[in-house]
Amino acid sequence: MAQLKAISPCSSTNLALHPPKRGSLLYNGKVFCPRNLSSFPELAARTSELHGHAIATTSNSRNITKSHNNQVIQAILQSERDIQISGATKVRGLRGQLDKVVLAYSGGLDTSVIVPWLRENYGCEVICFTADVGQGIAELEGLEKKAKASGASKLVVKDLREEFVRDYVFPCLRAGAIYERKYLLGTSMARPVIAKAMVDVAREVGADAVSHGCTGKGNDQVRFELTFFALNPKLNVVAPWREWDIRGREDAIEYARRHNVPVPVTKKSIYSRDRNLWHLSHEGDILEDPASEPKEDMYMLTVDPERAPNEPEYVEIGIESGFPVAINGKRRSPATLLAELNEIGGRHGIGRVDMVENRLVGMKSRGVYETPGGTILFTAVRELESLTIDRDSMRFKDVNALTYAELVYAGRWFDPLRESIDAFMEKITETTTGSVRLKLFKGSVTVAGRRSPKSMYMQDLSSFEDSMMYDQADAAGFIRLYGLPTKVRSMLKRGI
Repeated sequence: MAQLKAISPCSSTNLALHPPKRGSLLYNGKVFCPRNLSSFPELAARTSELHGHAIATTSNSRNITKSHNNQVIQAILQSERDIQISGATKVRGLRGQLDKVVLAYSGGLDTSVIVPWLRENYGCEVICFTADVGQGIAELEGLEKKAKASGASKLVVKDLREEFVRDYVFPCLRAGAIYERKYLLGTSMARPVIAKAMVDVAREVGADAVSHGCTGKGNDQVRFELTFFALNPKLNVVAPWREWDIRGREDAIEYARRHNVPVPVTKKSIYSRDRNLWHLSHEGDILEDPASEPKEDMYMLTVDPERAPNEPEYVEIGIESGFPVAINGKRRSPATLLAELNEIGGRHGIGRVDMVENRLVGMKSRGVYETPGGTILFTAVRELESLTIDRDSMRFKDVNALTYAELVYAGRWFDPLRESIDAFMEKITETTTGSVRLKLFKGSVTVAGRRSPKSMYMQDLSSFEDSMMYDQADAAGFIRLYGLPTKVRSMLKRGI
């Protein structure tokens, strides 16, 4: 590895990684090391282009010295195509200067291209971060090799599955949070746990910035960045899709080719998908037309309900204080429980949702979701609450569930309002303990039985038979008092 020593012609002179004009050593008063130089001697031979800015010489040790005003910049030439700066003075990129950036990394084309783009435009070290939230082992294989081949210094992977389900999914489940009548918030819940982990990694590695590959049209940019703001407002945030000139897949492939970034060879899906332990979403292609029926080969977690088993399957969900804890009497960790229910619900075609939703940024979008285990759990918790929560509390809970869902959808997980509503949900579901037996059959989930040691349901009180606690004659006085406003309005209307 060759060592480069340079002396700046003035205190503001910077080295940039890749100049806009290929082959030039100077651009806007800055000194560049072009990628197409074949050797260090060639760099020395072309110092005439510096027009007196510096004098460059080479030695047998392949050290290059560039002198002016006794100011020195230390640089390490890692390859003939890019430079990493070390020492007190850092290289300024085309757009600015950052030290270390933690990038939310998937290994796909977009995030692979973002790595060299960050280095070129911000002169920074890039640490890639991948969160395992249950997207599947296939999406995690070979990521470290891809990240380093793209120019990242390292890849950090964290298993967030249990934290995701325990601290994000189950609170939403307990709250009964559903966005716009259908959406069970699968992507919305995953983003804050990923962003929180990115903030943690940034602290661990001493990064001064974080970056993501979200587009400027979607919800995820808001969810990531509000979490960054809430947990570390001092971090710089870089969103390449809002800055760069890349406008599509072909542009990204060309950028990758120019920067020698290995383009993922996997066949690109016609759909845009997001997967975690809670759900799998599908967008794009024919789904962009709300009048088009989804094709059956699109679904990945659930079988066609028409082809599901001809015999129903019964499953019993154990619940404690609004949180699921067991399947058929066997206790499971949150992530394990959900994964098992995904398999059970998937083979019966449970949890398909096709909806047109209102994105946070204002436009409508059509998405299809598969949430087999989540659909089973929502049904179970709701049915148990029918035994354990009184009418007024349930109505108030349902009203707040709408606000809760909107806050989560909008990326405001760490907002004091959501936390306050969550405290209410925790209190109101203290008695939601028991079990619910469900029948799964060809895409449907129906309740087959429910029981709770804290049930408010009293069989003798609800029976048509006489009860010591309830005198049916009392109903006459109740109706007269409850109906008094109705009776008065009717009298006034008729002039009585």
